[in-house]
Amino acid sequence: MITDIVIVVAAALFIGVYVSWRAGRIDRLHARVDMARAALDATLLRRSSVALELATSGLLDPATSLLLASAVHGTKDITSRPRDLAESDLTRALRAAFSQPDFRASIDGKEGADELLAEVEAAAHQVFLARKFYNDVVAATRLARSRPLARVLRLSGRATAPEFFEMDDSLVAENTSAPLGR
Repeated sequence: MITDIVIVVAAALFIGVYVSWRAGRIDRLHARVDMARAALDATLLRRSSVALELATSGLLDPATSLLLASAVHGTKDITSRPRDLAESDLTRALRAAFSQPDFRASIDGKEGADELLAEVEAAAHQVFLARKFYNDVVAATRLARSRPLARVLRLSGRATAPEFFEMDDSLVAENTSAPLGR
């Protein structure tokens, strides 16, 4: 009789600890999603500022500078269209600027050109990494939320499911494998 009570209490305690652990894990994953989103937003902002610096540097022809500045402005105006589309437009504008014929030859010898181009490429690479990390954390969170125990016991509470952030973030042209600025 006593052993049955001890077994039932131990099982209830084990189940309680496990459920509490799962709820804590989901909560920690949501916190990681928030941190990864903040890091992604920071890298997107850095890329926008570096792209605007390139647009106003005088290294590009006026039409390309205007196109690039307009794309940067589109990333700041989040009310008119989804952010992922605006960020993809900025990527395409950067790719267009870098893929102009004789682009590298036209900026050789200009002061600060190589450093600015390296900074643009580094910022674009950071966006790629931050977006990949964010989407990986979102996938892990969505998987943890989709487990049967988490769904039945509503372990995620009222938190909304995080959404993936998909955008065109490659400065590499579709038909080549080399970076465009080199």
